Amino acid sequence: MSLTDDQDYESVLLIIRECYVYKVPPLASSRGHRAQDWGDVDEPLWRGRLRIIAQGKKCFIRLEDGQTGELFAVCPYEENKGCVESVTDSSRYFVVKIEDQGRHAFLGLGFLDRSHAFDFNVALQDHFKQLAAEQRSEEQKKAGIQQPKLDFSLKEGQTLNLSIAGASGSGAGTSARRNRPARPAASGEEGGKL
Repeated sequence: MSLTDDQDYESVLLIIRECYVYKVPPLASSRGHRAQDWGDVDEPLWRGRLRIIAQGKKCFIRLEDGQTGELFAVCPYEENKGCVESVTDSSRYFVVKIEDQGRHAFLGLGFLDRSHAFDFNVALQDHFKQLAAEQRSEEQKKAGIQQPKLDFSLKEGQTLNLSIAGASGSGAGTSARRNRPARPAASGEEGGKL
């Protein structure tokens, strides 16, 4: 199964070696999904590897077998389209919308560590921030707007003086050394004898 028909190269944005998939019951209220409603989270429907792949302007969340790489599910991710939603009762769980041949389903996605969930969120956000920056750059090029180039070179006759803390002003290679204060003798000691 090809991710897209485009000839753009694939870029792996994130790999998480272990993630969990859960069966998600229908949404009961407008409050959002809750991981607590999924039953025992220690008994997932599936375990495997998660990879976030960017191909051109498209982004895919792939759930694969950790050993064989066999594809379990793909979530084509589009920003602000409800493809990935955080659950309301945990920072480690999400609901993802997977698609296959025009049909879609919602699955629960969980991570062992909060740091993995954070990395998952950041990788998705960074992909679209990068696309937005590229688009702004292209628009500026088309409009003929150029960023001013800064010249930090020294002009003829200019000098640069640096003051480095702790270095003595005269003589190269010498270093200023602080003398340590003498250790005071404790009461009852004579000249440091024990």
